[in-house]
Amino acid sequence: MLARLTLGSVFLLCCLALSAFADEKRDALWAAVRAGDAKDVQAALDKGADVNATNEMGITALWIACSKGKMEVVELLLKAKANVNARDGIWYQTPLSTAIAGSRVELAKALITAGAKDLDTALTGAVGLKNESLVTLIIDQKKVSQDALDASMYAATTSKNEKMQELLKKAGAKPLPTPTEKDLASWKAIVGDYESDGGAKLAIKMADVGLTTGGRWLKPTGPNTFVPLGSEGNTIRVERDGDNVKSVIMTRFTAEYSFYKFNKPEVSTASVSVGSVSNPMNWPSFRGPDGTGVADGQQPPVTWNVKENKNIQWKTAIPGLGHSCPVVWGDRVFVTTALSSGQPDSKITIGNYGGVASVNDTSSHTWQTLCLDRVTGKILWTRTAYEGKPKIKRHLKGSQANCTPAVDGKHVLVCFGSEGLYCYDFEGKLLWKRDLSTLDSSFTLDQEYEWGFANSPLIHEGMAILQCDLSRDSFIAAFSLEDGSKIWSTPRDEIPSWSSPVIWKNSQRTEIVTNASQFARSYDPKTGAELWRLAKKSEATIPAPVCGKDLIYISSGNRPIQPIYAIKPGASGDISLKEKEDKNSHVVWSTLRGGPYMPTPVLYGNYFYTCSNSGVLACYDAATGREVYKKRIGDTGDSYTASPVVADGRLYFSSEQGKVRVVKAGHTFELLVVNEMDDYIMATPAISNGTLFIRSQHFLWALGK
Repeated sequence: MLARLTLGSVFLLCCLALSAFADEKRDALWAAVRAGDAKDVQAALDKGADVNATNEMGITALWIACSKGKMEVVELLLKAKANVNARDGIWYQTPLSTAIAGSRVELAKALITAGAKDLDTALTGAVGLKNESLVTLIIDQKKVSQDALDASMYAATTSKNEKMQELLKKAGAKPLPTPTEKDLASWKAIVGDYESDGGAKLAIKMADVGLTTGGRWLKPTGPNTFVPLGSEGNTIRVERDGDNVKSVIMTRFTAEYSFYKFNKPEVSTASVSVGSVSNPMNWPSFRGPDGTGVADGQQPPVTWNVKENKNIQWKTAIPGLGHSCPVVWGDRVFVTTALSSGQPDSKITIGNYGGVASVNDTSSHTWQTLCLDRVTGKILWTRTAYEGKPKIKRHLKGSQANCTPAVDGKHVLVCFGSEGLYCYDFEGKLLWKRDLSTLDSSFTLDQEYEWGFANSPLIHEGMAILQCDLSRDSFIAAFSLEDGSKIWSTPRDEIPSWSSPVIWKNSQRTEIVTNASQFARSYDPKTGAELWRLAKKSEATIPAPVCGKDLIYISSGNRPIQPIYAIKPGASGDISLKEKEDKNSHVVWSTLRGGPYMPTPVLYGNYFYTCSNSGVLACYDAATGREVYKKRIGDTGDSYTASPVVADGRLYFSSEQGKVRVVKAGHTFELLVVNEMDDYIMATPAISNGTLFIRSQHFLWALGK
């Protein structure tokens, strides 16, 4: 075989082998750093590990050591010439800012002595820690800017720290200037509480020195532009609509975040009639046919009341914990779950928060598939796929049964991640199973935090298709639906994602389209060959691609960008946008702000809808990307993981807190009703034959006439 390889192919193979070898050395070093084992750290360095090796997000061994507070390890890495100024590409933190954020003063001192340069941010952080020795050390470096000194003096003055004020005054800090009456009048409209699409809060206040946020002075640099002093890389830009503030844009290095003032919406007083089902349809996989989330003609209910039993067809208790969505075929409904022997009533943590921790439940679990009667809710059969201790931990908000099944009328395809891939017939007979080995989808910045697997499988032309984006050795594969044998498998140079693939049947061909952190990609379903790719660089990707109108829409909402792309058929190769481009011959339109983090968007009619974690609904013109409106659909504090679904002109949004809001589709926002479920909701609903199926934490509900 080697005789047939070109010189270029051999060179490429050698490069890949060397890269994999280097990654193994890096991973061994990082594992030792996370464990705080100085002896193993030294051993990894002695074996040739690059002390400054990074992953896709710019993390280094020193960054990890500082985040863990491992002083002995930090000293060892500094001795090995670790880069003290390496900055990650997600949070934009250096080892020094990481140490100060964790109140690790001695670490910070060691880094400053070793040549850390981000001293402006370090000074304001040290003042906040009220640590005089650290402030003195930073000042003695003679490299702090006047702005940082002045901002620190303001912080020390407002906190009434006289000793700190004296230190800063000796270093040359000056009082902040007093704004003019004209400036104060102009800035008055900016004062208020703002919220981002993702739920982050921004409070802008007026002080005697002018505008402040988070205790930092906003230094004016133009009529509507400011710099928060003491926060490196940050700028604030105010977008106005006449005299009113439209939004506040915060930029941190290359990332931008939009903040708005949202009002709680009023529920419409208009009555809504529900018609009869025109043609019953199935809901065979995550988000239904072709993953669109659309079920026109199925006429699900608009209102219901669980306490008064209004429009409740049935309610069936589902044991264990699972966030997989229900799927429907004919008169059968399927769900999956995982039962913990150690935590029978498994808890989840809901809400908008930035926690990365895992649930360390190492007790024996039972992974099950349940089949229910669509009309009565009776459990027809239960099959146990696997029993044992979980191979991978779950996120605080996750479950051990995240993947939605896929059905085709004969087969029930179920994925339990590291616990395997299973195929049953409709009577519950196990047709085959595959051991997928350990599928580790951990937090990219720190793999100590395991978040579990959530990529739902697809059924297409006799194949089971599964996207596996992992901490290492990512791939996408197709297996025979009849016996589970592998048809093809394609490696993916990806970091963990929790998005599911879709089949895109466009005007030119049929494609498998995937969304992930590094790239969106398309594959030939028959061979697994990559057709095109689009660079994204948005960490922790979750939303699935959305197809319709002969376009495919790609979105994601985590740092450093929150992009949306609309792509037309016929693309090949690398179709990534160049810097400052928002479209090209294959990308019809794009935006780098507004993409959702958790819920997958929905395309309906002429409009493309996104819902943020915090319940901000944005409506775009699907053809051009023009924003039509942006409104809050619920209460402050509500959070959204489930994706929206739509039927017969009505959009359904399920909050984690158990409120299902129904919004009228179209170019104007109208909230029709808010339905209370009295249970947490993490799973996306299914719609079929007049019924809305909602899987809550403890039950599966059938809602309809």
